[in-house]
Amino acid sequence: MNNYSFDEITPRRGSLSYKWEASLPEQAHMTPGDMEDVIPMWVADMDFKVAPCIEKALAERVSHGIFGYTHVPEEYFGTVSRWFSEVHGVFFPQEWIMYTTGIVPAISAVLKALALPGEEVLVMTPVYNCFFSSIRNNGLVQVNCPLLRVSLPDGSFTYRMDFDLLRSLCSSPKAKVLLLCNPHNPAGRVWTEDELSLVGKIARENDVIVVSDEIHCEIVSPGTEYVPFARASEENRLSSITLCSPSKSFNTAGLQIGNIITSNPRWRAAIDRAININEICDVNPFGVVGLLAAYSPDGRKWLEGLNKTIWRNYGILVEKLGSLGRDFPIAKLEGTYLAWVDTSILNMSSSEIEVSLLENEHVWVNAGQMYGEDSFIRINLACPLPTLTEGLDRIVRGLGRLRS
Repeated sequence: MNNYSFDEITPRRGSLSYKWEASLPEQAHMTPGDMEDVIPMWVADMDFKVAPCIEKALAERVSHGIFGYTHVPEEYFGTVSRWFSEVHGVFFPQEWIMYTTGIVPAISAVLKALALPGEEVLVMTPVYNCFFSSIRNNGLVQVNCPLLRVSLPDGSFTYRMDFDLLRSLCSSPKAKVLLLCNPHNPAGRVWTEDELSLVGKIARENDVIVVSDEIHCEIVSPGTEYVPFARASEENRLSSITLCSPSKSFNTAGLQIGNIITSNPRWRAAIDRAININEICDVNPFGVVGLLAAYSPDGRKWLEGLNKTIWRNYGILVEKLGSLGRDFPIAKLEGTYLAWVDTSILNMSSSEIEVSLLENEHVWVNAGQMYGEDSFIRINLACPLPTLTEGLDRIVRGLGRLRS
């Protein structure tokens, strides 16, 4: 890792960072000058520099000086296939892999390809908000299969799937696709092999196509194993669609690259047509170069340091929120760098909490409402230690203020 420190602060204001420079919510009564003091702990974007191997590869590409239309080489597909085989234990032949400009465009293209307006798409709520917009924008019907909350002895909680409800919902004649999030954002679950095998079995029995968004797959807690949906069973591997990208794990979302992987040639043809209809078939050269560098031995070493930092930060969150007693339970974090915190004791909407923390403590979190649960907030833990401790201190101070 070239002795890289994840606690080095790199100023991001002035770099056109959406996370640090986006417009504040309209409800927040603040001046533009107030933004200079805001600590953003909202959108899923890390405040760490990329792995040195990525930075080096991009610098070499920039030095060429010409950035025309990009040809994606065979090496790209081989690299994706090899990474998932060697790192995650599932084999995807190169011909199964399709590229596009990111995972959200990929979701929309897959839905356009495989479901007709009026058909149903199942989601396990709370879940990533762009699932909702992709379903809506394609004229499809969102059907919620809420996760079941499970309390843990230490005052935290976790979630499990409601398989009985899932069976019932999949049996609908209009049910066409199950959008799965693995690891799950914002619930923090990394689904087990048994859970994923049963999901696949239920879906196949009802001719429902599982589309598994695995964008956070490299970020898992110590002792937790990420199991790709396609690895849980051979039937899963041959009857599903996997969406993946280095963008979250390697902090390269701005490079705009993502992959759609499926064995089914008929689905691939339909998805390829949707990709072209949506005009998301041309990627930029930096996305390709960035992926090739990320999915390397040096990138894998950098990931080890990243994961240690994320779980150190999670421990600090647990400790600091613990100073408020058990009034703000935290979902046990198994994967992603996004903490899910129950704020129901405040009897306020999550957007009201978001705005109050912004106006008074100058710290920005995500309102849970956007993920389908209004009594929660989501906190981004992927930042250097000085930023994290100051941000969490402000959150604790603000939640204590609102509680009193």
